[in-house]
Amino acid sequence: MTEKIYIFDTTLRDGEQSPGATMNTAEKLRIAAKLEKLGVDIIEAGFPCASKGDFDAVRKIAEQVKESIVCGLARITPSDITAAGEAVKVAAQPMIHTFVSTSDIHLQYQLKLTKEQVLENAIKGVKHAKNYCDKVEFSAMDASRSDPEYLCRVFEAAIKAGATIINIPDTVGYAIPSEFEKLVSYVMNHTPNIDKAIVSVHCHNDLGLATANSLAAVKAGARQVECTINGIGERAGNTSMEEIVMAIHTRGDYLNLRTDIITEKIYSASRLVSTITGIMVQPNKAIVGANAFAHESGIHQDGVLKNPMTYEIMKPETIGLSSNHIVLGKHSGRHALRTRLEELGYKLTLDELNTVFENFKALSDKKKEILDEDIEALVTEGVLRSAEVFKLDYIQVSSGSTVIPTATIEMSIKDRKVRGTCHGNGPIDAAFNTIVDITGASSELLRFSISALTGGADAQGEVTVRLREKGLIALGRGSDSDIITASAKAYVNGLNRLEYLKANPVNTPETI
Repeated sequence: MTEKIYIFDTTLRDGEQSPGATMNTAEKLRIAAKLEKLGVDIIEAGFPCASKGDFDAVRKIAEQVKESIVCGLARITPSDITAAGEAVKVAAQPMIHTFVSTSDIHLQYQLKLTKEQVLENAIKGVKHAKNYCDKVEFSAMDASRSDPEYLCRVFEAAIKAGATIINIPDTVGYAIPSEFEKLVSYVMNHTPNIDKAIVSVHCHNDLGLATANSLAAVKAGARQVECTINGIGERAGNTSMEEIVMAIHTRGDYLNLRTDIITEKIYSASRLVSTITGIMVQPNKAIVGANAFAHESGIHQDGVLKNPMTYEIMKPETIGLSSNHIVLGKHSGRHALRTRLEELGYKLTLDELNTVFENFKALSDKKKEILDEDIEALVTEGVLRSAEVFKLDYIQVSSGSTVIPTATIEMSIKDRKVRGTCHGNGPIDAAFNTIVDITGASSELLRFSISALTGGADAQGEVTVRLREKGLIALGRGSDSDIITASAKAYVNGLNRLEYLKANPVNTPETI
């Protein structure tokens, strides 16, 4: 009989710590709804003490989600735990996840506390959390660099205080799989009351080993894996949810394990997170990358045509990819569009559907066939945008080998119409200069990238920019059949995200 591995998703908490990936409450609610439909066991909704905005978002997610456990993160301090408890207490299944560092280097240089002081604080913190909910997870930050003997003492005390899950994080992505498996085995065998709690792991990808370390931990007896959609997160990211789930799904014969994730919803979840955060999935990304099921080699193509399993260890349909879609075009109606949107995981209100449908009709005059990527771009443009301070009304650009590139742009700034004209080194530079001149922005452009959403000469272009202003970093994303317009949209979107960050300051301490 197969054993269940619990999936703890931290896309909305650790995933949001990816530079520029800050989400507003509406965006978080959409992702939380998707995670619930995906079958995630625990949704770590945020860090309630970080800001009022984060507290409100966690509380609203707790009110909305019914099937999954909703968890709030807290340091092992009374104020943090109180904030987390108040935020999640309205949930159908509330949970608090509290943590403290246990490695010698963190105790000496970060906390400046003794081992006994940390042990005492851990006990107090878990007991405080138990006042709010039955489910409490305790994490020993930097566990992979901690003294194993001391780690077991802390875990034993936390379980005795009421922790129902103990977490062994590889906080800095330092561990090697065989080493991490050995550590988990040690904890399992040297913590006297370990049978009274679920053992969890939270691995970072600094050495590209997060998924491998998580699988090694599962082999040693861990029964919960903490992960994010697309592997986004602090620094190099976290264990990728789709990788750990599909490894267990595909190699069930070897692992004798299972998850309750509905794998057919993985791809649409990946696209939603990418669309909202603006963090593109690299083409060669395992499971959900554009090339994951592509075959260039003639030998591979021949084998796949004869039997897909010769070179495909998974069927594309298993993660929600299928070629049997309704073809949408200029003659398609609202019903066909709504049906496709729901298949992609978007359940829109009537007003939202009307907005997307209007833009869909405009795009269908430019493109013969509207693909899924086009539809998702329309949802981004019409529905998923941050609350807009700046809005692009129109753009006109003159450029050529004998013409000085010039952009004329009209924008709405808090419903006030403003127009400007500037030159640049090229049409996109001219457009950016004009936007900066109109808005008075002082942001620095850190990154600019262009990709095609689909194939063909009529494909929509997708532009991603990364902007920095006064220590804040925001991603902007825009799409259009005209790449200059897409670039302007991306820059404006980035400025709006910066405005959101300014209005909702977040004080995020170092976390697991």
